[in-house]
Amino acid sequence: MKAQPVDYAELHCLSNFTFLRGASHPQELVERAADLGYTALALTDECSVAGVVRAHEAASERGLPLIIGAEFTTVQEHRLVLLATDRAGYGQLCQLITLARGRRAKGDYALELNDLLTEPLDGCLLLWLDGDEADLQGLAQRFAGRTWLVAELFATADREQRLADWQAQAQRLGLPVVAAGDVHMHARGRRALQDTLTAIRLGRPIAELGYALFPNGERHLRPLASLQALYPPEWLAETQAVARRCRFHLTELRYEYPHELIPSGHTPSSWLRSLVEQGARRLYPSGVPGAVQQQIDHELALIAELAYEFFFLTVEDIVRWARTQGILCQGRGSAANSTVCYCLGITAVNPAEQSLLFERFVSKDRGEPPDIDVDFEHQRREEVIQYIYRKYGRDRAALAATVISYRPKSAIRDVGKALGLTLDQVDALTKTLTWWDSSEELPARIREVGLDPDAPVIQRLIVLVRELIRFPRHLSQHVGGFVISQGPVSALCPIEPASMAGRSVIQWDKDDLESLGMLKVDVLALGMLTAIRKCFDLIEGWTGERLQLATIPRDDSDTYAMIQRADTIGVFQIESRAQMSMLPRLKPANLYDLTIQVAIVRPGPIQGDMVHPYLARRAGREPVRYPSQAVRDVLKRTLGVPIFQEQVMQLAMVAAGFTAGEADQLRRAMAAWKRKGGLEPFEVKLKAGMAQRGYSPEFADRIYQQILGFGDYGFPESHAASFALLAYASSWLKCHHPAAFTAALLNSLPMGFYAPAQLIGDARRHGVEIRPVDVLFSEVESTLESGPQGVPAIRLGLHRIKGMDLAVAARIVQWRRQLPAGQPARGAEALRQGLMQIAGLGREQMEALAAAGALQSLSGHRHRAYWDAAGVEAPTPLLGRPQFAEGQPLLSAPTEGEDLLADYASLRFTLGRHPLALLRSRLDAHGAICARRLRELQTGRPVCVSGLVTGRQRPGTASGVIFMTLEDESGLINLVIWPKVLEQYRSAVLHAQLPLIHGHVQNEDQVVHVIARHLEDRSDWLGGLAVASRDFH
Repeated sequence: MKAQPVDYAELHCLSNFTFLRGASHPQELVERAADLGYTALALTDECSVAGVVRAHEAASERGLPLIIGAEFTTVQEHRLVLLATDRAGYGQLCQLITLARGRRAKGDYALELNDLLTEPLDGCLLLWLDGDEADLQGLAQRFAGRTWLVAELFATADREQRLADWQAQAQRLGLPVVAAGDVHMHARGRRALQDTLTAIRLGRPIAELGYALFPNGERHLRPLASLQALYPPEWLAETQAVARRCRFHLTELRYEYPHELIPSGHTPSSWLRSLVEQGARRLYPSGVPGAVQQQIDHELALIAELAYEFFFLTVEDIVRWARTQGILCQGRGSAANSTVCYCLGITAVNPAEQSLLFERFVSKDRGEPPDIDVDFEHQRREEVIQYIYRKYGRDRAALAATVISYRPKSAIRDVGKALGLTLDQVDALTKTLTWWDSSEELPARIREVGLDPDAPVIQRLIVLVRELIRFPRHLSQHVGGFVISQGPVSALCPIEPASMAGRSVIQWDKDDLESLGMLKVDVLALGMLTAIRKCFDLIEGWTGERLQLATIPRDDSDTYAMIQRADTIGVFQIESRAQMSMLPRLKPANLYDLTIQVAIVRPGPIQGDMVHPYLARRAGREPVRYPSQAVRDVLKRTLGVPIFQEQVMQLAMVAAGFTAGEADQLRRAMAAWKRKGGLEPFEVKLKAGMAQRGYSPEFADRIYQQILGFGDYGFPESHAASFALLAYASSWLKCHHPAAFTAALLNSLPMGFYAPAQLIGDARRHGVEIRPVDVLFSEVESTLESGPQGVPAIRLGLHRIKGMDLAVAARIVQWRRQLPAGQPARGAEALRQGLMQIAGLGREQMEALAAAGALQSLSGHRHRAYWDAAGVEAPTPLLGRPQFAEGQPLLSAPTEGEDLLADYASLRFTLGRHPLALLRSRLDAHGAICARRLRELQTGRPVCVSGLVTGRQRPGTASGVIFMTLEDESGLINLVIWPKVLEQYRSAVLHAQLPLIHGHVQNEDQVVHVIARHLEDRSDWLGGLAVASRDFH
């Protein structure tokens, strides 16, 4: 007779968020449990709830009850699982995880047995896996009526003995037994991957692991019939008794922003209105326009209805504090659609001037919280972060997490080691991979490094790498997303230490927070804000005038002329290769043009075929037509082409009858359709709505194709407008204060697209004198000095020396300032006495200064400086100072080539002749012309060029084309490398520092490219010169 099917809930299950143990995604576990007919699934990752939101989403779709818990191993080596029964129990579980994680460094935890006896855990159930029986008796008293022995049985020879042992233990302790599976994977097919994860975790090859591996592949979600054959029916039934007691659901979580920002006598709404009105009066001293006041009232009413006042007040407080400290900051993203944010000083874009759409930011129908991103100076953002921690405490403020997942390179490295490949083989494989190589291309890359892709071990490697890609590897901190709450954050989600000192993070990422409707403040870092503030400081020190972003003159013709020439190296947002190619074509002449410029060089407009129609209409080569006045009102500023997300939303509303909420749902679907699909219902509604309103099928199809393009990333207009303000400000500074701007950029690195060598070369081409690092003249950072005709020159700072500690640089400056006025130190004696004794520099630091040429004023050329730094003339402690002067050795000055190599090794640039100037005769012999001559050549002209590689890019929209930038002594050369050429000359394209290229010229609209046909790697001509390039960022 066939046994009746049983009900079963899995109560002990690890996902891949138990890093390097679990071998399945949370979603896979939920799907498999639902397919097998389980009545519930408990996700019990080790000391973690990092995967529960993903499991919750999948469980909600499948209608499978999800139980939330965690597995722990105590310091005393007890193994157990805690399950949350209700909201209070979930909070207690999260706070216990926080306690355990907080005792150890990132990635580890320490739970004491005593914690289980003393911490509040009355809302949790205890499932005992293993450990000292005497300790279990004490816990069973604390968890009276809430403790179970867990029996985990597998098809092994000792099954009957293990059954008897559990039954005997249960009788001794008077505890019920419940069945569980110690699940590490959703299906048996992940066994090989689970073994591989074990090898990675233990740092040993699989072949050496022996009993460290599971003896079989049974730790997966098993069919009910298999479980019924293994377990007594009462143990299976007990899973239902446990599951019925676990009633908590993640939707019960409620999140509040801090309340203490409200002064006495005010409500949240009245205080927010008061601050907004103060800001409006400051922005409109002659009176707030009626339309602006109407918009303020509309926004405040909606904010109050949705109870978002505390959110806006919290962000306003952070921004206001930063400004009191002189920290430049500016909001961006969809928040710039808000007049309230503008009046609060959070954003700098006036929505009334841009015709922005508030519903892009806040809407009753959105179903998700608003998102406010604020950029702060990147070198001072830490001050803002620590202010947040001080104000709210570490229990009420924490950064969101980012899940770091395996990519092809990291997967190959770890799997290769696990399979026993040599380090040389693993290194060769990872070096040949690029970010765009998919796992399907692995066999070709493997063949390139001389391995056989058909060998059994390599076949295993390929399979395992494909499985491991996108697996979570560890949690890191989000770039700046803060969760700040009225109550303890740890009652919502556990907090754990970040790897960076002074930081703590929750175990959920931004997508988890968004899924649960939780608000976060993005405290982001922007290098250009640092550079602008430092530029303001330098200008004030030079001229006495204090500039501010708001006081920079608008509509400066010289600035826009510079932008139209694509003379924008170092300028925010419009300095990339693609942007510089677009500038002479679009020719921005005002801030709105610049907003379009920022937005149009993005995958969305490019994929949606919006760029060429816009440029053609702007140049008058194509007429602008609108199918209706309503569409004209939406698209007239962009010549009939939807470039911004807000325009797509508005088109859906005016041309297809979408509500504001439906339009926002369309926006979210646009952004996610390539990953998740889901645009089909919108296509039907959009085309039907347009047909109903008399629009042609061709127009509807064109709009829908443009919407599809936004799936590849498109800017909201508000975001582009915020960035355009900084693009213009940095352009104006470059145009009118080139020395201060370049010095500020050098003092703000790393940031932007260009290395110091390119920034310095560009400044020199603009007539700025650059003076070398020198211990007698340099400050810690680069500064301005008086140059010819009173024009400022740049004195490079000591911080430019490779490996220079800023504290050491500060001591050098302090030593120099103590020198007697008018008596500069000279010679080895001053060098020894001053730098080595007063400034406390050791021999290694002295040699670093000598290598950088920073001792020239003291010792002369590098060879002499090295001799002095080596302490050859220093007195010995035993013999004291010699009685007779010793002769100075005659040291020849280094050659120009030797100086060049030393400059690049120590500074990464040279103030001498460009390296290619020294190679020009050899390049001439090979027919290579310089960058300056390219501008004179017509399209189609065959050409040979060469230069130092400064950057490689491969935009996702470019169909596999690689863009490479070279630099020679006269300027920059732009290369286009088509996929066929890449495959033929892959090594030279990806790795050459000095390629020699044959191709032909493309010279259109003042933009010159070389289309590569043949490449040779001539890096050996550099004689060991190390040149860094910015590749594929």
